[in-house]
Amino acid sequence: MIAVLDYGAGNLRSVENALEELGCRYTLVRDAEGLRAAKKILLPGVGHFGQMMRSLDALKVRETLRERIFGGVPFLGICLGMQALFEGSEEAPEERGLGVFAGRVVRFPAEARVPHMGWNRLEARGGSRLLAGAGSGPYVYFAHSYYVPEMEHAAATCRYEVRYTAAIERGNVLGVQFHPEKSGEVGLGMVRNFVSL
Repeated sequence: MIAVLDYGAGNLRSVENALEELGCRYTLVRDAEGLRAAKKILLPGVGHFGQMMRSLDALKVRETLRERIFGGVPFLGICLGMQALFEGSEEAPEERGLGVFAGRVVRFPAEARVPHMGWNRLEARGGSRLLAGAGSGPYVYFAHSYYVPEMEHAAATCRYEVRYTAAIERGNVLGVQFHPEKSGEVGLGMVRNFVSL
């Protein structure tokens, strides 16, 4: 069973719609018990980094989420859900991230028009299970003002003023800065790839 973590905000309905279109069984969870029962975990996200981390703490799921991720449970973070995997973000310097990956999320340069919103091209690095079948340069839908700098575990990058990490993949941990649930057939293919891991 896929557990979709419902922390009270985010792009929950569109993620549910994508899973339902693919015929996937899932459950919404809001506590540690639900996460412990999950075979896979999906963390959707839109909004503010600090608000998200405070919500995870209010639900008392931070440590269980980390335990499950480090324990090898397949995990997919979408947009803010991917950013939460890092140590912190310039958006809320006082809040700690999950610390699954080293580094911090940063804001686009001052001259950049933010949010970066709309369709943009991925530059896939090859070998990604999540991006399998998407081709080398698919267009996907973004909506964000903060980004993860290029990193070792980037499965794909994107350019908007700067080149940044658009997808990450390390073992059981996957994340995308874009919204696959809003990216048409290409995005649905990525969700299907996660489900079939």
